Amino acid sequence: MKYVYKLYLLSLLAAGALVSHSVFGQQTQLRNDALNAMKRATQYMVENVSKNGGYVWLYLSDLSRRWGELEAYESQIWIQGVGTVAMGNVFLNAFQATGDAYYYKAAEKAADALIWGQLPCGGWNYIVDFSGDRSLKKWYHTIGQNAWGFEEFYHYYGNATFDDVTTAEAAKFLLRMYMEKRDPKFKTALDKAISLVVKSQYPLGGWPQRYPLKYDFPHGYDTDYTSFYTFNDDVISDNIDFLIACYDYLGRADLLDAIHRGMDFYLVSQQGNPQGGWGQQYDMDLKPAHARSFEPPALLPSYTYDNAMELIKFYQYTGDRRFLSRIPDAISWLESTRLPAAETEGGRYTHPTFIEVRTNKALYAHRSGTGVLDGRYWWDYKDENPLLHYGAKAKVDIDHLKALYRKVSAQSPEEATKGSPLKEGSTHLKSLADYSLNPRPFHGNPDPSAVTQIISTLDDKGRWLSQHEWSSRPYSVSADGKPINTARFSTEGGAAIKDSTDQQYISTKVFIHNMQILTTVVREGK
Repeated sequence: MKYVYKLYLLSLLAAGALVSHSVFGQQTQLRNDALNAMKRATQYMVENVSKNGGYVWLYLSDLSRRWGELEAYESQIWIQGVGTVAMGNVFLNAFQATGDAYYYKAAEKAADALIWGQLPCGGWNYIVDFSGDRSLKKWYHTIGQNAWGFEEFYHYYGNATFDDVTTAEAAKFLLRMYMEKRDPKFKTALDKAISLVVKSQYPLGGWPQRYPLKYDFPHGYDTDYTSFYTFNDDVISDNIDFLIACYDYLGRADLLDAIHRGMDFYLVSQQGNPQGGWGQQYDMDLKPAHARSFEPPALLPSYTYDNAMELIKFYQYTGDRRFLSRIPDAISWLESTRLPAAETEGGRYTHPTFIEVRTNKALYAHRSGTGVLDGRYWWDYKDENPLLHYGAKAKVDIDHLKALYRKVSAQSPEEATKGSPLKEGSTHLKSLADYSLNPRPFHGNPDPSAVTQIISTLDDKGRWLSQHEWSSRPYSVSADGKPINTARFSTEGGAAIKDSTDQQYISTKVFIHNMQILTTVVREGK
């Protein structure tokens, strides 16, 4: 009986070993397939799609047309969004996961494109045009100024922008490249970017949207909004993150003053009770200010939530309880401005996008017309037919903010600042990649079936093709001399209309998403 039992145990162990070996073999095969797909896809993008190492966001499958935020010339690359910086970060992530020098060279080419396009001031515009300034000005005077609703492209300034974290993210990527191999060619451009961020900071600690300062936006405003203190699109928070990363990794103690003044600006700009929130931009008198024609001088619940979360982070960086002192005021204001249940669209939203200063009334932006020549924007107190390309309402997780505030507030300064990059002798709070928004490494365990799907959809040329992307009309002038609207196809309210045909596209967004997942499979399978 004992002999039979031993045979039974041995058979179970053998079966388990076979299953284990089978699973290991499947994982190894999936990793090998992921490696092969990554390499083929990257080779196609680098060798067939890129322009001098740089990228836009979207291409027709035959590369005959291309778009960043708007349609681009063949000679142009895009810095912001899922353009050159995001692609460079993906390549560098792939290199760190695989050790394959091809990915480093791809990232290096993206960095070289950024260095070529770096402005004399040390920053970047949204677009780099390898055909030069004359070509870029032509783009602004045709495609840019006729893209209804994209007012940031109506005027060519010739300076750098912090909008959409364009300059900060480009600079962070150069920091990553420099730290990878300490190649001095990246250090010169990086130092210029650091100098710009420090020089452009206002004495009170905030930053303008663009720098060097200009005051010639041709839109009938008394003051050019690009000179205003700007929270919009992470201008201030990402500049602070960039400076902290430089302090952390380069040992730049001289940046501490700018870092602390940047943090303090959150305290300076918070409004008084009973409206303890924030606007997205402020004039020089620290009053919430009008920016684009669909951005009224208002307070924003979404920015109030984000800024309160930043203040919690600043306490974790510094141990200074000043940063926690008025978070309850922000929470109280957020509670007071909740939408009535009947206006939440079934719980989808909690707040209006804009709240009027002093009255606490919800403001709603609207638009009518078909293009720059006949289109107009306005705002009022009615939520019927709201502006759709910007968002009329928002969802704010007040309960999460409350819970995090209670948790962190209960911590002593010593406990809260464990791991702070600003604390002497601490370990790094983040990996250098995590200081970047474009894109951070993918975390988690990808589903094997999803990974297999990604690998199987790569075509014989090494492309992930997509359909039903957004498109636009090419620039043209009608018989009566009127330029065509060059913005994305959209409804009158501004909702994007995607291409309903079978047209195929090459999307950097799709490429980035797929590469992040495959890189994770390779990294975790080591």
